[in-house]
Amino acid sequence: MDATDLLLHPVRLRVVHALSGGRVLTTAQLCKRMPEVGKVTVYRHVALLAEGGFLEVAEEQRVRGAVERHYRLRQDRPVVDAEAAAAMSLDDHRRGFAAAMAVLIAEFNAYLDRDGAAPIADAVSYRQGTLWLSPDELAEMNHKLLAILGPLLANQPEPGRAPYLLSRIFFPSEQAPSDEERPG
Repeated sequence: MDATDLLLHPVRLRVVHALSGGRVLTTAQLCKRMPEVGKVTVYRHVALLAEGGFLEVAEEQRVRGAVERHYRLRQDRPVVDAEAAAAMSLDDHRRGFAAAMAVLIAEFNAYLDRDGAAPIADAVSYRQGTLWLSPDELAEMNHKLLAILGPLLANQPEPGRAPYLLSRIFFPSEQAPSDEERPG
């Protein structure tokens, strides 16, 4: 199974999200983070991610006669880069988007189900808007976003920091109007 096929599954994407930012978790801890997903399912998807090269065992310890593994994301893990994305079919992109949305909904519901969830205090935001951009403006905006977000993506867990899920969803909402359709 290639990296694209391996990642295009909501449970596997949630496991990857849970382990992002340098976190190390056991499968039991992952199960607690996803109580709506059966334990057998979580264990199966963790095994697939490990076999596929996304996860590695950071540590093992004996617990009541069984070996408990602590997993982390491999730093050299496969990625769905620009080349792999370009090779994806329209159906692959459709599946990828659906999987990403399923993860986003599941993670948001898990947040709301936590004791003490406070969307206003936690600065939760889910806004949409339309931007009219030329190809040059789009490239400039992407460059500026990377300049802002790049250093923050390198942040590690430490006291006073909480993990925030950022999902950038960006696509043309309609076909660009022809010259005859443009106002004025």
